[in-house]
Amino acid sequence: MLIPHDTRSALDTVVDLVNTAPERAGSDELKDIPSLYDFVRSHKVSDVGVLTDTDLAAVHAVRTRFAEVFATPDPRSAAELINQLVAAAGTTPQLTDHDGYDWHVHYFAPGASVADHLAADCGMALAFIVVSGEQERLRRCEAPDCGNAFVDLSRNRSRRYCDSRTCGNRLHVAAYRARRKEAAG
Repeated sequence: MLIPHDTRSALDTVVDLVNTAPERAGSDELKDIPSLYDFVRSHKVSDVGVLTDTDLAAVHAVRTRFAEVFATPDPRSAAELINQLVAAAGTTPQLTDHDGYDWHVHYFAPGASVADHLAADCGMALAFIVVSGEQERLRRCEAPDCGNAFVDLSRNRSRRYCDSRTCGNRLHVAAYRARRKEAAG
C-alpha cells in the first residue's frame, strides 16, 4: 500500500491523538493548553495560532469522533463518521510545499481552528484508507492491558500490537514463561 508522506503523517497524528484519551493513556494527555501546544508542535501541525480552552474542548470532541472511527465494524459506518468530521471542518483542499516537503495537499481552510485542521487533514487520511478498501487496517492493540489505536501498514495486514517491542514482546515473553512453567510441572 503506497501512502504519500502527508497522508502517513496525518495517520500518525490521528493515531497519537486518539491515544491521548484518558481511557487509553490512563490520564488525559491533552488536559490543558500547554499539552495541546506540545501535541501541535510535536506533530508539526502548521498554521496554528493562539490556542484557547475552546480549542482544547473542540480537539477533545474531534478526538472522540476519531476514536469512534477506529471502533467501527464496517467501511460504511467509518465513512459516515469521516464524512461528518470532514464536512464540519469546512474542508478546502489546497496544494502546498512548505517546510522542505514536496507538493502535498492540505485539506483545512486557511485560518481554520486546530480542531478543524485535525478533522480535515486526519479525516481525509482516514478517508483514503477506507476508499482503498483497507478499513480493517484501523485497529486497536490486542494486548489485554493496552487497546491503543494504530494503523496496520504491514503487507499482509497481520500486525496485532501497537508496538511489537513493548506490547507484543511482553505477551510473547509471558506466553514463553507460562509454557516453561507448565513443562516444569
